[in-house]
Amino acid sequence: MKANGQSAGKVAFVTLAVTLGAVGPAMAQERIVISSGWGKVTAELVDNAATRFLIQMLPLTLEMRDHLRQEKTGNLPSPLPAVERQRDFLTGTLGLWSANHFVIYYRDGRVPEPGIVELGRVIGDAGIFDRPGGVTVRIERTP
Repeated sequence: MKANGQSAGKVAFVTLAVTLGAVGPAMAQERIVISSGWGKVTAELVDNAATRFLIQMLPLTLEMRDHLRQEKTGNLPSPLPAVERQRDFLTGTLGLWSANHFVIYYRDGRVPEPGIVELGRVIGDAGIFDRPGGVTVRIERTP
């Protein structure tokens, strides 16, 4: 009986190790800096396939325009992987509308289907983007 219990424990351990290896290491709470002529904010990214791919693109400079007086939007140089979407967002949410359409929300709101991919959230005042017109932003990893 003891041998079967030990074998079951080894199988469970091997299964866990294989599963963790297939998924890869969890991303530590990754932070980025978004800077413009209007100021600088830090954002904390969620851990998903889209953010892991985004990090590999950094640093980036994006031309962003104002949309619906709630967000700044700009196009990434290449699409990010599809992940789960949501419809509601809060001030400071970073997201994707389409695979390469990066968004910084400076007001709370809700979007129509299919929703947005959440990438992260600004820590501090996302209100620096609450201005009419476009802006050039630089997105970089924090040191």
